[in-house]
Amino acid sequence: MKKVLVLCLHRPNRSPSQRFRFEEFIPYLEKNGYSFDFSYLLNEKDDKAFYRPGHIWQKVGIVIKSTWKRWNEVIRAKQYDLVFVQREAFMLGTAYFEKAIAKKTALVFDFDDSIWMQNVSEANKRLSFLKNASKTSGIIQCARKVFAGNEYLADYARRYNKAVVVVPTTIDMEQYKKTTTSSSEKVCIGWSGSFSTIQHFSLAIPALKRIKDKYGDKVWFKIIGDGNYYCKELETAGLPWVAATEVQDLSQIDIGIMPLPDDEWAKGKCGLKGLQYMALGIPTLMSPVGVNKDIIQQGKNGYLPATENEWIDILSMLIEGKELRFRIGDAGKQTVHDHYSVTAWKEKYLEYFNQLTQAQ
Repeated sequence: MKKVLVLCLHRPNRSPSQRFRFEEFIPYLEKNGYSFDFSYLLNEKDDKAFYRPGHIWQKVGIVIKSTWKRWNEVIRAKQYDLVFVQREAFMLGTAYFEKAIAKKTALVFDFDDSIWMQNVSEANKRLSFLKNASKTSGIIQCARKVFAGNEYLADYARRYNKAVVVVPTTIDMEQYKKTTTSSSEKVCIGWSGSFSTIQHFSLAIPALKRIKDKYGDKVWFKIIGDGNYYCKELETAGLPWVAATEVQDLSQIDIGIMPLPDDEWAKGKCGLKGLQYMALGIPTLMSPVGVNKDIIQQGKNGYLPATENEWIDILSMLIEGKELRFRIGDAGKQTVHDHYSVTAWKEKYLEYFNQLTQAQ
């Protein structure tokens, strides 16, 4: 068995980035000669403190504990055939641990956002001086291979390393099976995200308010990701994201939306939420930003509205056309199956791992 050490921040099944970029490939890799040690820095208790304002001394304790953990892994790195780093090995602004490990064994670096740009959670704004987004280039330089979530990210990575491949965010279609079929005449327009991306949902509010005024009780809205959020314009409260009921919650949506700003951070996004809707056969509207333009073929497997009026026109068509919703939804599901599923990518993923471990 070839041994792999996974270094990441979050426990399994916690972070979408981890879940949809490598965790879902682990069972297949294990069947093909790999074993995994999973090393994360934030347990459930630490996680709650880390992303809340204050709790300074608890955060200091987390950093000290994390430093000790990573030091030990540098010492043990030679025991592994491969070390896989997802986004970063350590939460502060240093690439020391990745560089030290890369001197001892093959290191793979995986990323799916424009993480070379400074982006600090609201709870930790006062501690932003401890972050150093530019460390991303240092991690890329020392990696044996870089997995970039889309071509925009790959272009950045190729400035520092030629061994870059595009590995899209993928969906396990065996897990993504719609659990409910809407029998109501009411149409649900839904958004899924997190407390850190709820600002993106706000971009669609003006169009959704006009849709609400136009259709009244014929439409309702579902906002998943932040249980503390309330949208007064739509008179709709947000719901918390829950891993155990994620597919069930998404299944209630008739039309899925993924609005994004057209900025450098958003161009690094890998279209996960849109892919989740599409995997469940939900007709999807995504802002024409970054990889979204590669995923969606306008009017065939989804839509790319660019203006408020386009959002309203397309939503109106889908609200009034049940058959259109089914047709676009089915085409979107096929797109995910063919190009963005675990089934479509698992052999290539294994091939990359084999190339690295055989070269040792």
